[in-house]
Amino acid sequence: MIIGVPKETLAGERRVALVPDAAKQLVGEGVEVRVESQAGVAAGFPDAEYEAVGASIAPDAASLVAAAEVVLRVQPPSDGELGSLRKGQVLISFLEPLDRLESVQQLAQGGVTAFAMELMPRITRAQSMDALSSQSTISGYRAVLLAATHLPRIFPMLVTAAGTLSPAKVLVVGAGVAGLQAIGTARRLGAVVEAYDTRPAVKEQVESLGARFVELDIDAGDAEDAGGYAKAQTEAFYAAQREQLGARAARCDVVITTALVPGQTAPLLIDEASVRAMRPGSVVVDLAAAKGGNCACTQADQDVDVDGVLVLGHTNLPAEIPAHASQMYAKNLVTFLKHLLGDGRLELDLEDEITRGALLTHEGAVTNEMIRAKVEGNA
Repeated sequence: MIIGVPKETLAGERRVALVPDAAKQLVGEGVEVRVESQAGVAAGFPDAEYEAVGASIAPDAASLVAAAEVVLRVQPPSDGELGSLRKGQVLISFLEPLDRLESVQQLAQGGVTAFAMELMPRITRAQSMDALSSQSTISGYRAVLLAATHLPRIFPMLVTAAGTLSPAKVLVVGAGVAGLQAIGTARRLGAVVEAYDTRPAVKEQVESLGARFVELDIDAGDAEDAGGYAKAQTEAFYAAQREQLGARAARCDVVITTALVPGQTAPLLIDEASVRAMRPGSVVVDLAAAKGGNCACTQADQDVDVDGVLVLGHTNLPAEIPAHASQMYAKNLVTFLKHLLGDGRLELDLEDEITRGALLTHEGAVTNEMIRAKVEGNA
C-alpha cells in the first residue's frame, strides 16, 4: 500500500502531514510512504530526512496522488486537487465539512473514502488522534507569544533598582484546549491571568493553572454539547455577556479570545466600544478570526489599530510554529492509520466508533448523518 503526502498549497501553510519520524513508523508497518519533493522544507524537514527513514520522494503532486492509495493532507484540497482524487482512494485531512458542503458532495460523488480529522470522536480511545486539540494547543501558545511581542510592557512583575514593574493583566475568553494553553503560557511568562467560559465545569481546570475564573452575572443554562464543545447561546445572552466582558477587558493589557461553535460564525464577545475603552498599547488576539472573530474590530489576517489598541486576526496560528505543529499532527495521523491498518492494508471496520465517527464519505455517499443532512439541505 502506498501512502502519499503532497506539499500543502494554501498560502501561508507551512505544516506537513507527516514528519520523518512519523513516516518511519508507517514504513515499519509495512507500507510505502511517498512524500512530494520539498513538502516538509517549510516546517524544517528536508527531503533527505524522509529518504533516511525509508520514504521515497515524488517529483510532483500529480504523480504522487496518481500512485497513492491513501493521501494525507493538512488543509482541505482545493477544487483542482479534489478533481485529482479517484474512486476508492482514501483521503485523511482536515476537511472543514460543515463549511465546505460542495466539496463534501464532490468527494462523495467521486467515490472517495474521506476521513475528516474534525470529526474524530472525543472519547478516551481517540485522544491521541485528536488533531483539533493538538493544533489548538499550538494556537493557544502562539497567541500569548504574539501578545507579549506586541505589548509595550513586559509580562512578569520585576523589582529592580530602577523601580518596580507591575505584571501584565491577561483575560482569556474561552477555556477549551487553546484557552487553557494560553492561560498556562501567560502564567509561565509571569502575567496575572483571569479566564471566562460559559461552561462552569472548566472552573477547576482554570484555577489549577493559577488563573482566576471569572463568573458573570448571566445564566448560560446548558452550555456544553455532547462532544464537550460550547453550545451557541441566544443573542440576549451574548449582549449581556459583551457588556460584562467589556468592563473586564478595559482593566486588562491583553485579551485573548478563543470561542468557537462548530459549523457557525464565531460569537461576538468583545464589541468595538470595549476595545476603545482599553488602555492604548493593549493587545487583543482573536483566535476565532477565521470564522468572523469574537471581537468586532477583528479583520482576518490583519493587524488593526483601534485608538492605540492592537487587534490581531491571525487565522492559521499553528502554521506559524510548523515544526511542532506538524509533529503533533503527524502523531495524530499515524495513530489513526495504525488503528485502520491490518497486515499493511486498510481494514475499515464501520462498526468501530472511531472509524465510523471520523468517516465523512464512503462508497459514493456522505456517511456522517449531520453532514449529510446539511448537504441535502444545501442541494
